[in-house]
Formats: sequence, C-alpha cells, structure tokens
Amino acid sequence: MINSEIYYKSLQKKYSRSISLGLSRVKKALILLNSPHLKLKRPINIIGSDGKFTCVKALQYFLQANGNTATANFSPHLYDLRTRFWLKNRFISLKEIKKYEKKISKLKIKLSLFEVLTLIHILAASKENADFSLQEAGLLFKGDASRVWDKPFIQICTNLNKQHLEWVYPKTINEICRQKVGYMSNNTNIYIGKQKPKVLRIVKKILKKNKSNITYPSSWKIINKKKKLFYKDNKNLIKINSNYIHSKGLIDNLGLAIKIALDLNIKSKIIQKTIPKIKFEGRLDYIKKGKLRKYLNKNEALLLDGAHSNASAQNLYSYLKTLKGPIYGVWAMQKNKMPSQFLKNFQGVFKKIITMNIDGEPNSCTAEDLKIIAIKRGYSVDKAKNIRDAFKKLSSNKAKTICVFGSLYHVGNVLSKN
Repeated sequence: MINSEIYYKSLQKKYSRSISLGLSRVKKALILLNSPHLKLKRPINIIGSDGKFTCVKALQYFLQANGNTATANFSPHLYDLRTRFWLKNRFISLKEIKKYEKKISKLKIKLSLFEVLTLIHILAASKENADFSLQEAGLLFKGDASRVWDKPFIQICTNLNKQHLEWVYPKTINEICRQKVGYMSNNTNIYIGKQKPKVLRIVKKILKKNKSNITYPSSWKIINKKKKLFYKDNKNLIKINSNYIHSKGLIDNLGLAIKIALDLNIKSKIIQKTIPKIKFEGRLDYIKKGKLRKYLNKNEALLLDGAHSNASAQNLYSYLKTLKGPIYGVWAMQKNKMPSQFLKNFQGVFKKIITMNIDGEPNSCTAEDLKIIAIKRGYSVDKAKNIRDAFKKLSSNKAKTICVFGSLYHVGNVLSKN
C-alpha cells in the first residue's frame, strides 16, 4: 500500500466516515482559519448524481490547454489520496496534506472525514492564486461541505437521478432535485447537464425564481455525422475524436464541459485539439498495461467502470451491448446501492459473474450476498477471494472482455494493485 493510503487509513480512524449533513461545522472552521475560501478566485461548484468527475476533469483539461490555471477537488479518489487535490500543475504532496490536517485538527471541531478533506483542499488552493477553483460536491448540496460560497462564479449540475434516496424525505426524484438545484445561489452562472425529460421539468420549476444566468441542455447537442461524433450549438461544430471516451453518458458530460469552456472564451480549435488527450480513469477505462495484465492473456480485454447507480448501470449496459464476443463481470458493490436493482440493468450481457468483497469497505456487500442476488437474476456465478483469484477463474485462451464494475472503491482497489 502506498504511503498516502496508509495515512488515509489513519484519517478514517481519526474522523468519522459517517455522513453528517450541515454547514455549521465547516463554516465555523473556515472562520477560525481566516476564511481561506474567500481567497479562491472564480470558485466553481459541481453537483449532481452522476457525471461530476468526468465533467470537472474535462473542464480542467480545457482550462489548462487555454493557458489558465486551476485547482480541483475530486471525490472520491480511487487509490491515492493525493490525486484528490489538484494544484495548478501538480497533485498535492503527502507532506502538504499532513500539514493542513494538523492545522485543522487544532481547531477542536468535531468534523467528518469529508469535511476535513474539503478544508484541506480549500487551504491548499488558497495558497496557489489559480485562475479557477473547481469543487466537486459530495452528497446532495443542501448540507454539503462544498457549499461555502454565497456567489460562486459558476454552478454546474450534471445528471440527476434517484441515487441517494435514503438521504431524503420524501424519497422522490423531486426531493433529490430540490436538495441539489434548490440550494444553488442566485445571481451567478448555472449550467444544467443532460437530463431525462421529467427531471428537466422538475429542475426548471425549481429554478424558475433563481435570478442566475441559466444555461439549459437544449442549447447544445451531440450529433452523429457519418459515424463520427460532434458537439454542436448555434455557433460551433466540434469533432469529438477520442480513443478513451466511449459511452453516451461520458460524451454528454464532455459536451457540458465543452459548452462551459466555450462560454469562458476558450476557442473551439483549442477544445477540439484537447479532446483526444482527455482520459477518465476508472470510467469505462481499458487497462492495457500494468501488473494485473500478466494474469490475463493478450486476447482478453480488461475494462474497469465504477458504475454504481441505475443511471450509470444503464450507461455501461448500452456500451457493453456494442462489444463483440463474450463478456464476463467481476462485481463488487456497497450495500446501500441497491445491488439487486442495479444488476437488473445488465440482463443478457454477462456470460458469467465473479463476485467479490470490496477490501477495506465496511459497507461492502459480501461476495456470498452478491452471489445469491446474481443467481436469482439467472446468472452463472462464482465467488473470488481477490482480483487475482477472479482473473484465475475467468482467464483462458479465448478472446473475451472482462469488466470490473459495481463500485468506484472496487475499481480503485483494482487500479492500486495494477
């Protein structure tokens, strides 16, 4: 295990991993820290159920290609705590993380782990004087530790769906939308990503009285022209040329980032030139080299995707259906992600599923529990002790795709071993 993850394990013991929504603790901490969040230029909040990481990552690429500097806070990290915090042209060092955590701990405020990590980013970013600061939200937005600016420069909302229903009452998509877009600030710039028609109607109703400059997804689209994809709006036609971005959901998130970049006066030529360089680790991510490849044959493709909601499952399913040859799954998942409903989305895709625990995750389903669910769904199923054991059970000379899916933590564990 790398040093930053050993340290992260110590933070998990020191601070509560339980989610405690509310802004009083983090706001008190910021006051005692001399309001470092106010030193951040052009803060950008990114909220949503799915697609936050891919949208903010693409936007980071475009800003940097344009010569701008940016800091960014990603949540969660996959396998290295340092990759959670981007500082202009580098990831944060472990030494810096420890320094800022020590400063926060001296406040003697009972903070959650997510609140501490948010504060570490704000403290580190306040020293950088970057042109933009990108802040990915955690759970919902109403009581999220990232909602600390009265008037952020931009507020972005990616796809909204029924993920995290257990945290709202009543348990409806209306309430999910209300606790996310209903708490966006007034008099700023708001961008709404692609939504299902019903969800978009709810969002528009909630934002009816918001006095911000609001850009809805109808202002741009992704088109297919002679089997090639393009971003299109009233003024621009930008070719989407990528060997890394495969699915409709990821393309939609890229399109949202393109729209924002264009409105920030980044030229379409710069955007088009940058798109081939964008890669989303752990999101429909093919692993072509690394330690784990030695457990597989050359004609076996290894695909990692952190899909863990119904919406992301449907996105992964749509992509897998385009592949030729048999597909095998290595599945691990957290208990609160409705695993039975999740697996229902993949009917007829996987020839066989290997179930696993997620190492180090107390909320992980057991491999046995997932096996029972998969059997009820009609799959051929086996359990594995670890990822090497899973590959051993699946690997052969026959060409196939092995898809590791069900959780970003699961995917992160696999990447760490690679």
